[in-house]
Amino acid sequence: MKTFKQKKLARASKKTAPVPDGPTLDLNSNEVLGWLRQGVGNYCLETGLLVMHKLLEEEMARHCGPWGAQQACRHGTQGGYVVMGGQKVRIQRPRVRSKGGEEVALERYGQFQQRDGLGGSVQRLLRRQVSTRDYAGAIETVGDAYGIRRSSVSREWKAATAAELAALQQRPVPSDICVLMIDGQHYASDCVVAAMGIDAKGAKQVLGLWAGATENATVVKTLLEELVERGLSTDKALLCVIDGSKALAAGIRRVLGSRARIQRCRIHKLRNLCDHLPKELHGQVRWRYRAALDANDAESALKELRKLAAWLERQSVSAAASLREGMEELVTLQKLGVRDLGLLRSLGSTNPIESCFSRCQASTRRVKRWRDQAMVLRWAGSALLWAERGFRRIRGYRALPLLIKALQTNLTTNTILDKRARAA
Repeated sequence: MKTFKQKKLARASKKTAPVPDGPTLDLNSNEVLGWLRQGVGNYCLETGLLVMHKLLEEEMARHCGPWGAQQACRHGTQGGYVVMGGQKVRIQRPRVRSKGGEEVALERYGQFQQRDGLGGSVQRLLRRQVSTRDYAGAIETVGDAYGIRRSSVSREWKAATAAELAALQQRPVPSDICVLMIDGQHYASDCVVAAMGIDAKGAKQVLGLWAGATENATVVKTLLEELVERGLSTDKALLCVIDGSKALAAGIRRVLGSRARIQRCRIHKLRNLCDHLPKELHGQVRWRYRAALDANDAESALKELRKLAAWLERQSVSAAASLREGMEELVTLQKLGVRDLGLLRSLGSTNPIESCFSRCQASTRRVKRWRDQAMVLRWAGSALLWAERGFRRIRGYRALPLLIKALQTNLTTNTILDKRARAA
């Protein structure tokens, strides 16, 4: 009797299928071959759709419960969509109702509808110079896909870049920013003024941007006030690196006052000098100008620059006037005792932020029509954040602690002198 029962149990165990750990797929070999002929990408997307259907069925079965103890019941299907592969795909989603007749929401269906995947795909391709008209041809499409026309792609891009711009304008400014670089870039009739910060470890970060008609003092003042509200320290001294624009210097002084030490871009000044001179004098001006700025201390550098200005007076009055304008701010780094050649090259010009803007131009060069200032800010903010991903630490970053100490010492000295002047 015992032997008979054991045989019966063994036969029953063979008939009982093991419970799968997850959803299983029933794939037709002919369908699989057809998908593979269209490409591996198409095969992956079609398989992904089947997985989504199985997962929805599994969640629906969990809501309904086992037979005889149902907590809800199936209620047919309804047309819907899921987002995958940078497109919307139509599906028939299952419906579930509770015993009281209320609709039971399927959590996974909401997750499959999240637009992060669609917006991410649009951003990835448009940043790589794929136009909105060619977006549909740049992705693997699935069956009854939609949401890939140029109008839909433009809406997705607009929403994604608006979210990035809002995140950029709201994120806090690091407390250890010691160098501030400010420069502008023109887009059609608008000028975007951006600020880049460098912390004590030499890491660069885009801090914010503002749009105006030109690089005027009001735009810079508004940008800096916004940065102060978001955490830019006004108690510590800052080195501000700018080009030759007087408006930028005026805006910095209005907001930061004596806490800002301004370093003029040496490369911009040399270009301005060459613009005032005939071509045959460019070589001589370059080597004399660079030799003057290579001096170890500020006094020697200023002495050589004055000699150059006197020589330029005989060649071009406008070139000499251009050199004398802001001459003291060309040697700010020497005044602070910076000797490291790498740090002098990094902070002696606006090349770091201009390099960032050059990457922005590569991202926006195919835009044929700038509709308004909001569009300019969205594109510029998105491009700046994209360029930020490739940032590296500046050359000579190991000498930054000495620069920070010199800035603070200089600020303390100026504060004491101001107090004595007021008392007198």
